[in-house]
Amino acid sequence: MKNFSGKILFLDRSDINTDEIIPAKYLTELTKEALKPYCLEDLSLAGFDPKKDIEGKAVIVTRANFGCGSSREHAPWVLGCNNINLVIAENFARIFRQNMFNCGMMAISLTQEQIADIFDTFAGSEATCETELENLKFIIKNSEVTKEYQFTIGPFDLELVKAGGWVEYADKKY
Repeated sequence: MKNFSGKILFLDRSDINTDEIIPAKYLTELTKEALKPYCLEDLSLAGFDPKKDIEGKAVIVTRANFGCGSSREHAPWVLGCNNINLVIAENFARIFRQNMFNCGMMAISLTQEQIADIFDTFAGSEATCETELENLKFIIKNSEVTKEYQFTIGPFDLELVKAGGWVEYADKKY
């Protein structure tokens, strides 16, 4: 099972699309690892520099409709190559969300109010997220504040996450 805890990368914008997650010009790369340096390369967000801000982060917290646009497995792949296995948002494009689970990664929706609270409390600080999968909760903290957020995940998606993805799940079950 992948790691779903670590330092948080805050992306304070809705509608971050798959072309911003991994530009289409890199889809001809022959390995997943070759995608790594291009993660979020085309994301336009004030103060964000993908060359500096992604390193060492393991969790993305963002707004609504993350992963919209073209459906491609490359978007979760490039996040995973950068050790980002968890994205927390208000909601996700359906295909992106399922591609995350199929890769053994998590795309978890929280309410608009919870996402606003996370941004208001933790954005701009060195914040971390600890995922307690067995208790279905996130513990987010910085040097001053610790808060817990419950989440839900469907039983099949949870099985995919625990197995490490669809291929690993199928190998165990079929």
